[in-house]
Amino acid sequence: MFENLSERLEGAFKALKGNHKITELNIADSVKQIRRALVEADVSFKIAKEFTNKVKEKAIGEGVINALQPGQMMVKIVRDEMAELMGGQAEGLNLTGSPTVILMAGLQGSGKTTHSAKLANYLKRKKAKKPLLVACDVYRPAAINQLHILGEQLGIEVYSEQGNNDPVSIASNALAQAKSNGINAVIVDTAGRLAVDEAMMQEIGNIHKAITPSETLFVVDSMTGQDAVNTAKAFNDVLDFDGVILTKLDGDTRGGAALTIKSIVNKPIKFVGMGEKMDALDVFHPDRMADRILGMGDVVSLVEKAQEQFDQAEARKMSKKIATDSFGFDDFMNQIQQIKKMGNMKDLVGMIPGMGKALKNVDIDDDAFKHIEAMINSMTLDERQNPDIINGSRRKRIANGSGRTVQDVNALLKQFTDMRKMMKMMQSGGGKRGMMNMMRGMR
Repeated sequence: MFENLSERLEGAFKALKGNHKITELNIADSVKQIRRALVEADVSFKIAKEFTNKVKEKAIGEGVINALQPGQMMVKIVRDEMAELMGGQAEGLNLTGSPTVILMAGLQGSGKTTHSAKLANYLKRKKAKKPLLVACDVYRPAAINQLHILGEQLGIEVYSEQGNNDPVSIASNALAQAKSNGINAVIVDTAGRLAVDEAMMQEIGNIHKAITPSETLFVVDSMTGQDAVNTAKAFNDVLDFDGVILTKLDGDTRGGAALTIKSIVNKPIKFVGMGEKMDALDVFHPDRMADRILGMGDVVSLVEKAQEQFDQAEARKMSKKIATDSFGFDDFMNQIQQIKKMGNMKDLVGMIPGMGKALKNVDIDDDAFKHIEAMINSMTLDERQNPDIINGSRRKRIANGSGRTVQDVNALLKQFTDMRKMMKMMQSGGGKRGMMNMMRGMR
């Protein structure tokens, strides 16, 4: 995510690091490189210039030239300004109303239907809401079917009216049903178009008037860059929405939309879509995103994701096993299952400070653990509990049983040993190098 931008910004700071003499000229050159990096990230020249002027002004005003660590001070200034550019602080949903009504808007193909379901799942899991999904895209039957399928997967009711081509009446009827059935959150999925047009705006405006939503969210594909920003502005001029959901952020290498949409429409990014899974919807934290862009990781988000998946009692039990060297392959497998639930692997690794850069060219996909699981499943109970007993003949049997080679089994055993060491180190505050080696072993 935003790899190109991160790389270019790192280059811009190099001149200010080490033992170089820092002058206003050095700062000006660094600022120029930052501006170029932003423009290449699909940030408009006007915003890039305003941003770098602020950075330069602060850098000179805060005495970067005479600082003991000018490079670090410069990074902090850029980080703070970048967080401010993206909105400063996370902004939550307005959940007032009985029920809470959320209207979803956006172009066709932006991920509106999928993210309607993701948002319903978020409200169900994290806000203890009983949501209702409403299918108001009457022009695309596939969208209605898709919403029903997703709703069934998530255990969330979906309201639709076959044969009714009036989205206003569908939305109004759904709201009436929600009130009578004790549903306290209604999410209305509306029709999209290939481009902003008068008919589309008229229709969604009529729906808005009929249901008076607590929140109107604009869903936009982040990978379209400045086009996303321009579309958001066109929608906001007519609809005056409350916030943005940026989709496909995990595939965006530039970051132009995420960086500038707030300053253009003056509406916050509230959520980001980070993968295809139904729980891959994250609250957008501008400060944490700035940290990630600048290679500082996002430990807070990583811990939050871990806390969602890991049982506290189980964690204490695991900690004891690690401390007493009784951590076995069954425990390893359990950890793998928990990690898989946390989200996209590459994204998770990028949250560890310094790891995004260290593993830049390492391909870690969501199937990274598949062959490991196969080999562990080919072990006996004794072997899983006491890995030290796995000799040459056992390795051969495990390889044959899992469809892998003996070399693969050897690599797993080494990886497991390294992980045990790393986990012990992490208990005492270290272990980044061990984590890196473990991840490299997944290639």
